[in-house]
Amino acid sequence: MSQVTALIVAAGSGSRMGGDVPKQFRLLAGTPVLRRAVQALIGHPRIDAVRVVIGTGQQQLAADALAGLEVGELIVGGKERADSVRAGLEAVGVGIVLIHDAARPSCPPDVIDRLLEALAAADGAVPVLPVADTLAKGDRELRGTVSRTQLLRVQTPQAFHAEDLLFAMEEAGSSAATDESTVMQNAGLRVATVAGDEMLHKLTGARDWERSEMMLASQMTSRTGMGFDVHAFEGPGPLVMGGIQIAHEHGLAGHSDADVVLHAITDALLGAAALGDIGQHFPPSDPQWKDASSDRFLVHAADLIRYRGGVIDHVDCTVICEAPKIGPHRAPMQARVADILGLAAERVSIKATTTERLGFTGRGEGIAAQAVVTIRLPA
Repeated sequence: MSQVTALIVAAGSGSRMGGDVPKQFRLLAGTPVLRRAVQALIGHPRIDAVRVVIGTGQQQLAADALAGLEVGELIVGGKERADSVRAGLEAVGVGIVLIHDAARPSCPPDVIDRLLEALAAADGAVPVLPVADTLAKGDRELRGTVSRTQLLRVQTPQAFHAEDLLFAMEEAGSSAATDESTVMQNAGLRVATVAGDEMLHKLTGARDWERSEMMLASQMTSRTGMGFDVHAFEGPGPLVMGGIQIAHEHGLAGHSDADVVLHAITDALLGAAALGDIGQHFPPSDPQWKDASSDRFLVHAADLIRYRGGVIDHVDCTVICEAPKIGPHRAPMQARVADILGLAAERVSIKATTTERLGFTGRGEGIAAQAVVTIRLPA
């Protein structure tokens, strides 16, 4: 079979959705929409490559959303959808191409199978769903119904031979329609239909977003992780804790910056996702982590969860020490941890306790921290 390339069109401005960021880069259940669209296709065994078409000036947004995924060089599209698809086709060259909207972040694998099977006997193939609602004419009052017979809802991805679609688009010129299957039909080519899926619904307005959030939530399981860390006092202050510097007569001993709070939260996140512990990812024997800022460890753990389509729901950390007093620093620590994790501050809790002068923390020899986190991962 010819090489199969999924071409995801993500060049739009998302103006109908509103907001400061185009909808393909907004977070849906904690993960950028574009990333979800790519992840839905990149693991399919019959797809050889995934390419993404973006708008001018969206390179950094796309790079951040797709970090760690093998999508090849980003393709810069044009002002209209047809311009973006044409740019993508020229980059892909020959073979089978699946044109997909980034605004459809979920794609069941069996839809891909049906499209590729149908393409063996047609010039193109599209997923469709029947129209279930009654259709009518009118404005302020009904003026007759319209038969639903032979009416279909057309979805993406749509499958074509790249050279056939490029030919059809060149034939259409500036009058090319926004739907590739229409362009193919206007060029006299045959487009087959296969069964679509409600999971392929498109994100257009706020209600679509709410629906997708609920659908994704039903497919995720909640997990809890625990983390614990301890560091002894050593040398002069200040010390680093919760991502901020705190004035104190002593600092904390450690290979990195010895941020006991961030280390405990990092371990809790890794534990919740069953991804080992901080020592496996950042071994103290590795000189590159000498005096490293611990926010790098926390970002890494959070990214691993999000790369798997996960969501961080809540973080709770308790600092155990006699000194320094945590109360004056609680809010800045909470804000800093929330900022590192990309969470709202109310989803991070920082609190403190003592051991009533018992044990090494009670004797003022060091600081301990324990953390509990709640995340959700795809089932």
